[in-house]
Amino acid sequence: MQRVISYIDGFNLYFGLRAKGWRRFFWLDVQKLSVNLLKPQQQLVYTKYFTARVSEPVEKRKRQQTYLEALETLSDFKIFYGKYQLNPRMCRKCGFQDSVPNEKMTDVNIAVELLADAFQDRYDTALLISADSDLTGPVETVRRLFPRKQVIVMFPPKRSSVELKNVASACFIIGHGNFKRSQFPEHVTKEDGYVLVRPTGWR
Repeated sequence: MQRVISYIDGFNLYFGLRAKGWRRFFWLDVQKLSVNLLKPQQQLVYTKYFTARVSEPVEKRKRQQTYLEALETLSDFKIFYGKYQLNPRMCRKCGFQDSVPNEKMTDVNIAVELLADAFQDRYDTALLISADSDLTGPVETVRRLFPRKQVIVMFPPKRSSVELKNVASACFIIGHGNFKRSQFPEHVTKEDGYVLVRPTGWR
């Protein structure tokens, strides 16, 4: 069996689902999704999820916190946090000011883990769920230094990257069926007995 580690770009996946209008799939068990994307001769040994905690608005922060706690119930799974910051933006015409959210460090964190795991021979195939072209360099490096290892790139909905296509072992777009089959149950029970409920807007 080929050992597979899944590397998931949380924000890239989230915004892809949102752009597609698939809010009902936000309550996503990313580990189950990874398993559903495997071939028969492959075995998922670990899942790594990369994201950043949002600060506002409050309701969005609460929904994310509920989701992160659901993810933390998974075994052989780890969340890697980057930084979430709001950058000021001003309209040149009317002078209106607001803030634009910007997530930092996810691509760097993924690159570090992808390369470190390759050097330590923790996988035969890396499953990368992202369309961030900034990951082209680390994918290319893994394939060059470890020609027997594969890096399969799975694009979220409404997301793609020509650069990643050119360096990956193979590329696919994750379809509707895989998301539908990979949802958490409506209620997820934590180790301490607390029950998490799918956010209302995600139904």
